[in-house]
Amino acid sequence: MNLEDQIDKNNLPRHIAIIMDGNGRWAKEQGRIRVFGHEKGTVSVKETVTTCAELGITNLTLFAFSTENWNRPKLEVKALMKILVSSLKKETETFIRNNIKLNVIGRMDDLPTKAKNELQEVIDKTKHNERLTLTLALSYGAREEIRSAVKEIAFKVKNNIISEEMIDDSVINNHLYTHDLPDVDLLIRTSGECRISNFLLWQIAYAELYFTHILWPDFRKNHLFEAILNYQKRERRFGKTSEQLCNPRHDAV
Repeated sequence: MNLEDQIDKNNLPRHIAIIMDGNGRWAKEQGRIRVFGHEKGTVSVKETVTTCAELGITNLTLFAFSTENWNRPKLEVKALMKILVSSLKKETETFIRNNIKLNVIGRMDDLPTKAKNELQEVIDKTKHNERLTLTLALSYGAREEIRSAVKEIAFKVKNNIISEEMIDDSVINNHLYTHDLPDVDLLIRTSGECRISNFLLWQIAYAELYFTHILWPDFRKNHLFEAILNYQKRERRFGKTSEQLCNPRHDAV
């Protein structure tokens, strides 16, 4: 039985998030410049997106460019933006054919005009698609996202739009970039690094974390299947005990 056949289609994560790490190291191993790794990484993106759509995953978020990535060498940043634009142009028809909706979170206004316009064009063309929502985190940082939400909520409290007593998880969720998305169920990070790197800090509160040594340009559908199978073997208790999950009446004991 192959890996895909082992997956329980009734127990799929609703939302997978991926930190696509290792492009630079992959390129270095090939004796090439870092940009070559980023270009090869687009192949992994396409295979992962289409595989998620075929499986029935409804939400996929990819950490494409962080707020800290602006500190990288200017030539690398410029090349990354060029790759983003060319990839979007190339894959627009794939999104439409596979009923995939493109979404973006982060400070989109920080992006070069050409990249921003291309993103908006694809967003507009795919806005009615429903099979899979593909979210790109661009110029994104979780602390910035939370800080922005706190400021908006504080402004509303100050101006009597909402009261302090009204502030709960749902209010905070509604002020995050991801307000239309469910919480992350499975977070995957490639390249062997075991850290979150300021990505979706609020949204991964109860996510299952999966770290693999595979570098992102080598990540293929079987690696995704392995991550999902690992997820399906875990017991998600959300603060409860195993007994409570097996026997809801145990709550009263």
